Amino acid sequence: MLKKFRIPMLAMFVATYIVLFMSFPAVAGLIHSIPSSVEMANKVRGAEINKVQKVLEMQIVTDKLQAYGLSADEVKAKLQSMSDEQLHLMAQASDRVLAGGDGLGIVIGLLVIVILVIIIMKLMDKKIIVK
Repeated sequence: MLKKFRIPMLAMFVATYIVLFMSFPAVAGLIHSIPSSVEMANKVRGAEINKVQKVLEMQIVTDKLQAYGLSADEVKAKLQSMSDEQLHLMAQASDRVLAGGDGLGIVIGLLVIVILVIIIMKLMDKKIIVK
C-alpha cells in the first residue's frame, strides 16, 4: 500500500515546491532620488545642463544638429525649456556619448589580440611569414 502512494506523493511534493518556491522570483531595483530642497534641485539641474552642453559643444554633435537644421541658439532655448525628467534623460545619454572615447581603446585592443596571436603561433612552432 505504501508503494502505491510513494510516486503520487513525490509528484505532489515536487509540484507544491515548484508552485510555492519557484514561481515568485525576487525583483530588486533602484528608486529615483528626490532632491531635498529647491536649491539642491537647481544645483542638480545646473549640473545636468552643463553636462549636456559639454556634449553639445563637440564638433560631431554640432555638425549632426546642423544637418538636422538646428542652430546653436535653438538648441540652447530647447535645453532651457526641458523638464527635469527630460533633462535627466538627456544627461544620461550624454554620459554614454562621452564614454565612447576617441577609438584609442579599440586600437590597443586590436594590438593586444595581434600580439597574443603571434605569441601563440611562436609557442606552437609555427612560422609567420609576411610578404
